[in-house]
Amino acid sequence: MGKIKIEHVTKVFGKNTSAALKLVEQRVEKTAILEKTGATVGVYDANLEIEEGEIFVIMGLSGSGKSTLIRLLNRLINPTSGSIYIDGQDVTKLSKKQLQEVRRKKMSMVFQNFGLFPHKTILQNTEYGLEVRNISKEERQMKAEKALQNAGLLPYKDQYPSQLSGGMQQRVGLARALANDPEILLMDEAFSALDPLIRKEMQDELLELQANVQKTIVFITHDLNEALRIGDRIAIMKDGQIMQVGTGEEILTNPANEYVRNFLEDVDRSKVLTAEHAMVRPKTINIENDGPKVALQRMKEDAVSVLLVVDRHRNFKGYITADDALEISKRGYKDINTILKTDMPVVEPTMLIQDILPIISDSPTPVAVVLDGRLKGVLIRGVIIEALASSTQEVNEHE
Repeated sequence: MGKIKIEHVTKVFGKNTSAALKLVEQRVEKTAILEKTGATVGVYDANLEIEEGEIFVIMGLSGSGKSTLIRLLNRLINPTSGSIYIDGQDVTKLSKKQLQEVRRKKMSMVFQNFGLFPHKTILQNTEYGLEVRNISKEERQMKAEKALQNAGLLPYKDQYPSQLSGGMQQRVGLARALANDPEILLMDEAFSALDPLIRKEMQDELLELQANVQKTIVFITHDLNEALRIGDRIAIMKDGQIMQVGTGEEILTNPANEYVRNFLEDVDRSKVLTAEHAMVRPKTINIENDGPKVALQRMKEDAVSVLLVVDRHRNFKGYITADDALEISKRGYKDINTILKTDMPVVEPTMLIQDILPIISDSPTPVAVVLDGRLKGVLIRGVIIEALASSTQEVNEHE
């Protein structure tokens, strides 16, 4: 079982919840349930598993149920039916006191509006969660200062929120949440109120922070590019239902239905797709066994003018060209080491296409995809363009 597991969770707002629940069981649409019962289904039979240490993004348009779902996790809103497990414990069955303990020790929440106390200093704001837990003044100051240091805000500890920019205030909100050292961080549209540049900086900071602290983060957003940028996995919601769960690449490559396909139409695939997705099988030659005549024959068969060179363990050595192979063949040389070129750019399989584009556009050769020294594939300019265009083709095919 993952860190968080949601099983058949439904939240109905309004009266006639029993009638609405029966209609949910019959898979009646949300709008039809509202017409028949007057009740609004905020979350519709949701099932999810969130792993420890991942950034899990829940996204959707306004009214999709994403903010309701995150508030069900710490029971700021109580579910109408279903179970929510944190470390195997069903929080829907906890008493008020037990729930308070879980909220204080296991979870922290960061809101869109920062939620800072204007009359408290930055340090006092950061200490607040620890103060509620009756942590001694000395210990809470030490923990709060450490959290502020991690966020680059320690020099501002004696200032007040009004003296800081919006981006800095949001960093204080994040530091306050982390000072509590929670296992789970719930972030509801945390960066939505920030301007685009500061927002991107906060996304970078969150990723850097996560590399150090490895929390389980549930992040709500309506911004697809933000979801793709920070999410290890993403859930897309519509009308309270979860349409699809997967990595950004899985969702882009295999959208579950027409709604998801339409949702993805305007996304920049270069920000999500990796070298591994766009690479093709390389045409190779073995430096230990093959000579220029074998190289020329292979180039002729495969209609290429460049071969990538590997050893018997498929360790990448470089490349040779047809012109060079022909030249040494005429001279009777058999060792292709004499014509081996080593200036081909090399990238790892997980490198984003957006970061590869400037490399491949400036390179006269293809780009080798290498992991731990071994050749995995090759990137060719035309193939990358085709991979980036394929989302449009997929959408058109389904229209």
